Amino acid sequence: MEHPENIKPFGNGAGVRIANSAKACFDSIYSHPDPREYYRVLGGLNYVIPDLAKGIFRNLISALEDLKGRPIKVLDIGCSYGNNAALIRYPLEFASLQQRYMDLQNAEISTRELIALDRHFYASWPKHDVEIVGCDVSRPAVEFARAVGLIDASVTQNLEQEALSQASRDALRGVDLIISTGAIGYVTERTLSRVLEAIGEPRPWIASFVLRMFPYENFASLLDQHGHVTEKLNGVTFVQRRFQSEQEFRKVLHQLEALGIDSRNKEAEGLFHSEFYLSRPSGDCTEHPIEDLASVSSGICLPYGRRFRLGEDSVVRFSP
Repeated sequence: MEHPENIKPFGNGAGVRIANSAKACFDSIYSHPDPREYYRVLGGLNYVIPDLAKGIFRNLISALEDLKGRPIKVLDIGCSYGNNAALIRYPLEFASLQQRYMDLQNAEISTRELIALDRHFYASWPKHDVEIVGCDVSRPAVEFARAVGLIDASVTQNLEQEALSQASRDALRGVDLIISTGAIGYVTERTLSRVLEAIGEPRPWIASFVLRMFPYENFASLLDQHGHVTEKLNGVTFVQRRFQSEQEFRKVLHQLEALGIDSRNKEAEGLFHSEFYLSRPSGDCTEHPIEDLASVSSGICLPYGRRFRLGEDSVVRFSP
């Protein structure tokens, strides 16, 4: 268990911008009216964090259902096309969704037709009774997720730059659990502060998978002010995806080195790694220890394609 005072500081907004600039830009894949390109690009980079996170998210949902005695409401920050929602609601895997949309990549069907197909596809699976709100600045992605029934409500404002509208506040009312699998860094504590203020009481749990190049100290400090205790699941990291290019690989290793983070056996092996943080009211921490909630599969032993590696001789190689 790691508390806020033990978490490394990240620095100011300039530091966030520098870290973000090290990552490849995938903005274009979120501009499409359906997720075929999203799954083609990220699936092609072995994007595994949704599958690694879903077991933990399901455990958290189950714990909160027991605690509150009712179905709960989840907010997914950075929801894109609703993939986290799909994996939480249904007995599905990211790889199976990737294959579905890859099969439809060159099919001559419109987005309207795909929405109709997807509504029938998801309706054919047993569904967990949980309400999900999607938050993302990509309106096309969020609209698709809502159209096929993966999310029940949405927030598409850029909360880094603007205050919540009344409609967004209404959507956030009653949220019990906030989740994210890579949004930290793109969003800062400014977004989280606005979300928490809108949710109010009772205070939600916040579960975040955070790339190691984005330390969590600023978020933990904010959450401490809201009466939360922040814990980190120690001794494990979670693979996000392969690096998209040698340039991205080199930049991220440089950023980690600048932060004093050892990338050996992790990012230096060609894979982004994230850490898991959980913030809750202190009483909930005692009743449900983080170690009991986080059933861990780090993803390091999964089969991956050729990727960039940094050898002991400091030479970058592209290899299996």
